[in-house]
Amino acid sequence: MKGALACPFLRLYTLTLLYFSANSILNVIIPLKGESLGASNSAIGIVMGAYLFTTMFLRPWAGQVIHQWGPFKVLRVILVVNAIALSLYTFTGLGGFFLARMLQGVCTAFFSMSLQLGIIDALPEKDRSQGISMYSLCASMPGVIGPLLAVNIWEAGEMSTFTAVLIGIAVLTGVVGFSATMKTGADHRPIVQKSGMWGSFGQLVTNPDLFRCSVLMLAASIVFGAVTTFIPLYAAEIDHGSAAVYLMLQAAMIVAARFFLRKRIPSDGQWHPAFVTWIMTALTVASLCTGLSSISGFAVFYCGALFMGLAQALLYPTLTSYLTFVLPELNRNVLIGLFIAMADLGVSLGGVLMGPVADWLSYAWMYYVCAVLGGLLLIFVYCKRAQES
Repeated sequence: MKGALACPFLRLYTLTLLYFSANSILNVIIPLKGESLGASNSAIGIVMGAYLFTTMFLRPWAGQVIHQWGPFKVLRVILVVNAIALSLYTFTGLGGFFLARMLQGVCTAFFSMSLQLGIIDALPEKDRSQGISMYSLCASMPGVIGPLLAVNIWEAGEMSTFTAVLIGIAVLTGVVGFSATMKTGADHRPIVQKSGMWGSFGQLVTNPDLFRCSVLMLAASIVFGAVTTFIPLYAAEIDHGSAAVYLMLQAAMIVAARFFLRKRIPSDGQWHPAFVTWIMTALTVASLCTGLSSISGFAVFYCGALFMGLAQALLYPTLTSYLTFVLPELNRNVLIGLFIAMADLGVSLGGVLMGPVADWLSYAWMYYVCAVLGGLLLIFVYCKRAQES
């Protein structure tokens, strides 16, 4: 096979699948553990948000470090730190989980940047969107089975199984990661000056392409974060509702859409407002269905999962592929790091901000707020389109 499905890339996709397998389990276990310890939704949201909140701050620096040293040298160090982080979950309580989430955040900042920039550098332009989509697909695949495994572990009360699974994932990830290699242009690039990195922060506002994509990714990720954090708790309020089934349907849709629609994702460096509008519509419908399911039942609940998965599957690779074409090459890695940091910030805020909303109102109303946010994004895309016409 050639292009994005060549053998060296398949190894990277396998590594991605293994790395994110732990998170698909932890995303269910941590909220359930927090609730069993009497923690509020706000506290649970903070613990869950610590992961990507840490990642957000390190993304731009990760882009610079990877630019200087190459993605695979950085990757091997990160895999060791990841193993330490996963081991903390096996013998600590909620406070230890918070520390472990922060360590995971450090790892993910460098891991995802290493693999994505390695893929971008190694693939020709026409295959970039497929490579990014395949990476995103494999990052989502653990979500198909991970939630069900997590619920079974929790209901059985077999925390020794939890320990064995996490340690096994850490070891397998290390074995595959240390043997991965690929020649990329990053190995011979000139060093980016630190002043260039810090000067890049202003482009979040001054660069219209980066600003537009960052606003969309930040706001949409708040919705994604609210789902990840609170669906394990909200599902108990739905007749015949299951958090494991919801998250599995969402992940299955992400996997299916990213695979079967990977060639439909634009990879020409042009902005496609109609395509983005459909993605935002799916996000809004998903949030509304999830909220209405408290009175409409499990069928609407699971419809929300499918629409949520569709939006999540298409938004990230669409915006990332577009930015790889339009951003200046000299500081492209740093600027892409800033963009991905907005996604991290959004997911964190989905737990941190929406937790108090759920405490004050209800889970259903929290998802209604998410639907309103999706509607505002539709207006944002429309207004930007009108300005450019």
